[in-house]
Amino acid sequence: MTAEAVAEYEVVLCVGDTTFLDYKSILAKTEGYGPIGKGGNGLILHSALAIEPEKGQSIGLLWQKLWNREPKQKLPKDETPTQKKKRLAAARSSARKRPFEEKESYRWVEALTTVENLVSKSTRVIHAFDREGYITEVFDKVRQLQHTGILVRAAHNRSLDQNSERLWARLEAQPVSFHQKIDLPETSKRSARKAKLVVRFCPVNLRTPYRFDNRDPLLVYAVYATEIDCPEGETPLEWMLLTTEVVADAQMATTILRWYSYRWHVEEYHKILKSGCQVERYRLAADGMKTLLGFLSVIAVELLQLTYLHRTQPTADAIEVLNPLELQVLKVKSPKLPKVLTVAWAVEALSVALPQAIARLGGYLEHRHNTPIGIGVLWRGWLKLHDLCEGWLLARKT
Repeated sequence: MTAEAVAEYEVVLCVGDTTFLDYKSILAKTEGYGPIGKGGNGLILHSALAIEPEKGQSIGLLWQKLWNREPKQKLPKDETPTQKKKRLAAARSSARKRPFEEKESYRWVEALTTVENLVSKSTRVIHAFDREGYITEVFDKVRQLQHTGILVRAAHNRSLDQNSERLWARLEAQPVSFHQKIDLPETSKRSARKAKLVVRFCPVNLRTPYRFDNRDPLLVYAVYATEIDCPEGETPLEWMLLTTEVVADAQMATTILRWYSYRWHVEEYHKILKSGCQVERYRLAADGMKTLLGFLSVIAVELLQLTYLHRTQPTADAIEVLNPLELQVLKVKSPKLPKVLTVAWAVEALSVALPQAIARLGGYLEHRHNTPIGIGVLWRGWLKLHDLCEGWLLARKT
């Protein structure tokens, strides 16, 4: 369905990210789960989320991959420091010799090829990755695909030519092209703020590592944004963005910055999946959990669309977030209707006259209408609304 929806666009973004689902409190039925770091035990989920490129609204999931790591072998007893050093060296050597297709990092390339084959050839898909997706295999694969581009944040100061000029040095030597302001959302490491950026850009040729048969340089365009006048106590933003899209002027550089800012939507999506749909609270065997995740992943997309549209276009028509049946049920449950049924009406229930909108169905109290609506509230309201719709359909059949 998402592939059909994105066929309407000439260009669409596909933002990717990986999250860890922790089920360490499951004491039985642990088969099919695996270690995820910091003593956790669970599953790993990679999502590729389609984003409309102008306003940033999510369209739907284009691809997901779910897997578990194999349990770690028990460490040898009475191992000496020398034996441990040899064991770790052997493990690193074995990991380097593994085919790339068997490594977890292959998911970044797998997303490119899968989506390329899924989406209409009339649509160009630009994948946006954070630094974890900054691997040469990604750029090498893109130059083999006809309808795919890449936008990734650089993680390493790569060499550019035979004289070993480095990426950061090349961009820092460029003149400032323009200044840009962007909204930074709140995260666990920073508060929300409007960042003032100094922006430089130019084309660069990345050197291809020796392990590749095709040693031709990788031509990409770099957009380098650094924050000025950063608030005290905050870490200044610094983005070194590399893209296969041609950046010939400030307008396109601005577009690249906006596109990369939409990458946060996949992080919000995973947050909704965890805190809204509460995917980590279930206690199922791994096979059952993987099946349930298929349903919850789709619901989380709907909630993401709902929250984003409410934040950016509250006066939009409610039909943008509700299907005709859902809208009809809410209208019946509301004793008094406004002249225009908006997204804000459907989500917030700001007055007593509209007590049955989604937020109130989820337990949003009227006296708290000046506080943000939590995703947990929307999740409960969404479930309640779906129950009402199901009852409506059943009643019509009897």
